[in-house]
Amino acid sequence: MSPEDVFAQMLAEGDIVLDKLDACARTVPDKVFLHYGEDDVRLSFAEFKRRTDRLAAGLAAIGVTQGAPVSVLTRNSLVAAVAMVAIWRAGGIFAPINFNFRGMLLSYQLNDTRPFALITDPSFAEVLEEVVAEVPLERLIVHTPAAGDHDATDAAFGPAFARLAVHDLAALAATDAGPPAIVRGPFEPANIVYTSGTTGPSKGVLQPFRWINHYTFPFRQMTSADDVIYCDLPMYHVGGAFFLLARALWQGNTVGLWDKFSPSRFWDRIAECGATTCVLLDVMVPWLMSAEPRPDDRANTLNKVHMQPLPPNHHEVAQRFGLDFVTSGFGQTESGAGFAGVIDQFGMAEGTPAALWRGLSKVDFLARCRANGRLVVHGGGAVPKGFMGTPNPLFEAAVLDEDDNRLPPGHVGQLAFRPRFPGLLLLEYFGKPEATLKVLRTCWFHTGDAVQELDDGSGVYCFVDRMGGFFRVRGENVSSYEVEALVASHPKVRAAAAIPIPARVGSEEDIALFVELAEGEALGEDELRDHTRRVMPKYMQPAHVRFIPALPVTPTNKIEKYKLKRQIVEELGL
Repeated sequence: MSPEDVFAQMLAEGDIVLDKLDACARTVPDKVFLHYGEDDVRLSFAEFKRRTDRLAAGLAAIGVTQGAPVSVLTRNSLVAAVAMVAIWRAGGIFAPINFNFRGMLLSYQLNDTRPFALITDPSFAEVLEEVVAEVPLERLIVHTPAAGDHDATDAAFGPAFARLAVHDLAALAATDAGPPAIVRGPFEPANIVYTSGTTGPSKGVLQPFRWINHYTFPFRQMTSADDVIYCDLPMYHVGGAFFLLARALWQGNTVGLWDKFSPSRFWDRIAECGATTCVLLDVMVPWLMSAEPRPDDRANTLNKVHMQPLPPNHHEVAQRFGLDFVTSGFGQTESGAGFAGVIDQFGMAEGTPAALWRGLSKVDFLARCRANGRLVVHGGGAVPKGFMGTPNPLFEAAVLDEDDNRLPPGHVGQLAFRPRFPGLLLLEYFGKPEATLKVLRTCWFHTGDAVQELDDGSGVYCFVDRMGGFFRVRGENVSSYEVEALVASHPKVRAAAAIPIPARVGSEEDIALFVELAEGEALGEDELRDHTRRVMPKYMQPAHVRFIPALPVTPTNKIEKYKLKRQIVEELGL
């Protein structure tokens, strides 16, 4: 198919996720949309639409208008999913917050977004109390779990929140009024999702509705309405909110939804909801593989699994658990799904037992891949390290040097995209025009990732490394700038340098921290780690801490991180 044909097909399937929900509620009203395993709740498409419409009406009643950001801070994925769709329906912009944030990270995002309201629950009362005086927050919308719910808590919002208007989420959703009649267009802003900054604080990526359609489209071509999608990724993550949950609305898929990954309960959950497809991020794979092998390891319903990044032992994993197809690629908060590739792990041999198979047959799956120009390689062969597959046909992809000149195959440079059609990329970095212009200079979107196109004529691209000051830890993008700033907020620290090194578990990275103390100060590692636990999420905390008399710097006072990385790698024997 030509790029024009692919784009036409994408538009024909519908740009606006809300329209797809409406269609499902009409055509398959009683089919289960969300199977929320945490509290054994099952919502049909019709019931989910009813709940989100009512909450949208409640949001409109308190003043949510078109284009107003509404932030969501909760671990409860069902609450987050209902809130997301209701915010869209009310005309607002969904602005999720990483529920691991506190202190400076949390106050920065609230100050940057300046939301009309924050939807949250009492478990966040303590962390919000730390920052409420520093942020321009005017309204809380509070979900209060019932006594028997898995997230029931005795916590409550105290006097520190007296200046805020506090609304009960259930009361807002109890209205009989219909939702506002707001038509959402493909270029209207749908989401503000924050991504790590390399030389400054995180930036809010403003995504239009068409971005959601574009991000999910390549992987919708590999599934049918019979597939069941498993999701344990958080709703502040584009993978959880859009790649898994919103994607289901285009085909009317059931989604098995949990709040977080559990290696001990993963396979029980897959059986409970009958999932055929899921996402496994980095450390999830070795955690599952660390379990004692069982003769019935293949007796499960998964037949299509997306692995990001692609682990070197993907074929071994697939053979053990009967995963017929493994997909890999390249995805970003800004650019969506830029690459994809399919690894056929079994050929026509049986992986998933025939009695448990759901979704497209193997023959139809492979035919669909061929029709859409999707590269399929064999898992038993030599799949190159960092395999991302081939470019999304809706993008022009290039590998650029430092001056934005194209590099030929076989050379490593920065991956960049040019969309062939409108509305496929971010609209902007929210409130940051200079950063937006910088990333879109010379009419290329600069991803900040180093890749190379193989020189064998296959058109395959491979991921090489992250450029600049961010890296990947436990499925999260981590900014060295933010780690260093939080560490340096300790009064005894003069400066710090965060260095990515190969992770002890998985294919991503651990953080090594080098600390230079203020003159005359003494600080032990235990005290420093107490500080990091207070100010940053667990995934940001360094695996290794080293105190040094002075950080090595260039004549222009830039830290020579390559020297520090060489030192710690040699010391640890990595």
